[in-house]
Amino acid sequence: MMGTCSFRKGNRLLKREDFLRIGAAGRKIKTRHFIIIFSKNDKGLRRLGITASKKTGGAVQRNRVKRLVREFFRLNRKRLADNRDYIIIAGRGAWRLSFSDVKEELKSALGSRGLLSELSENRG
Repeated sequence: MMGTCSFRKGNRLLKREDFLRIGAAGRKIKTRHFIIIFSKNDKGLRRLGITASKKTGGAVQRNRVKRLVREFFRLNRKRLADNRDYIIIAGRGAWRLSFSDVKEELKSALGSRGLLSELSENRG
């Protein structure tokens, strides 16, 4: 049982209107392989949306990147800033990254903006 580290439906951004709203009003962080867009929400939750276009690779590669990003979010959710929506857009070559590469790239980007606290990590 995963318990507190699970990635529940309430923590997912699924609707196009949410992606458009956050994309328009949010702030962006660009890294080598990802674009992170974040915006405050009034839901009291940390929510994640992930996109990977065909430029990222085929379906297998896109799904792999999305799994790695979801795992990073799942393990670090308690460390992320409260009441924020995050959209992570995978770029070219992101599918080639290992989980530790994804973790370091996202941790560095979010930490530099004060969006990720330095609390002890759960295996991650």
